[in-house]
This record gives sequence, C-alpha cells and structure tokens, in this order.
Amino acid sequence: MALIPRAISDPLKAFNFRIALIDTSTQFSTAVDATALVLGGFSECSGLDTTLQIEDYIEGGVNDYVHKLPTRVTWGNITLKRGITILAEDLWNWHHAFVEGNVPRRDGLIMLGNDQNAPIKTWIFKRGLPVKWSGPAFNASQSAVAIETLEIAHEGLKLLSPGVAKAKATAAVRALF
Repeated sequence: MALIPRAISDPLKAFNFRIALIDTSTQFSTAVDATALVLGGFSECSGLDTTLQIEDYIEGGVNDYVHKLPTRVTWGNITLKRGITILAEDLWNWHHAFVEGNVPRRDGLIMLGNDQNAPIKTWIFKRGLPVKWSGPAFNASQSAVAIETLEIAHEGLKLLSPGVAKAKATAAVRALF
C-alpha cells in the first residue's frame, strides 16, 4: 500500500485566501493574471455553499417509501469581511454604485492557498451583486479594528480542479459560464 505524502493529505489552513472581483462588462485577455485583480486583505469569507432542493413524489401503490427528486440548486450569499483602511473604498463604491444603478455585476474568484501562498483550490462565482454593505460598529471603550462587511448574491458557484494556474482561473470565468 502506497503512502500519500503528508503535504497532500493534510487539510489546508483556512487563513490563506485571496479574493478577486472581475468586471464582466468588459472583455479581458486570457493572459490577465488574477493577482492583478485581487482586492486582498480580507479577514473572513463565508457563504461558499450550495443546496439541492428536493421534491417528494408519492407513487401510488408504493407505501413503504417516498421518492426524493432533485429540483433546483440554490447558492448562499458570499460574505466578505475586512478591516477598513484609509485608501480602501472599493467595496463601498461598488455597492453604492449599484444603489445608484450605475455599475454592472461582477464575477469573482476565491482562491485558497497552501503554506507557500500557491493557489490550491479556486471557487468561481458568477454575476455577483452586492446586496448588503455594513460599516463598522463604533465603541470608544474598545480598541477593536473597524470592520466592513459586503454580502454578495450570485448566480452560480463552481470549483476549479486542483492545480489550475491563477491566469487560467481568470480566463475560466468566461469559459465556465
């Protein structure tokens, strides 16, 4: 029996991730490197989930079970959290531009890296819509970091196969959807 190398079999650490949002209203080259689009600095990313809805079908004459038939897939909203900095207004600007009706949706990449920062897993979401922005909670008696939160609704989530290069991940946004 062959042993799997420890580096391959150990679970990945959840702290090493990067986020990129891509403006899908413009054409971009397949040579675009995803690192040029990274928004960076997020302390938390949640909502990478899908749910397959099931419909019960009761067949006449069959009384010992109920058929379970798949109907639709739904995706949870992706929530991004990060500390507010002096120069980082991109999340607010994207959300506020939607409020004013001026900006297209964006596709996005969520890349989980290994200990050497190489992307190992990449999730792609399609047609992201910034549905909620939350600013920090202020409290003069604490010295906590001011955190902003952006919630993104989207129309699909896919996982790229391991080993796909960052540039290929960016090009795959158009190819997969």
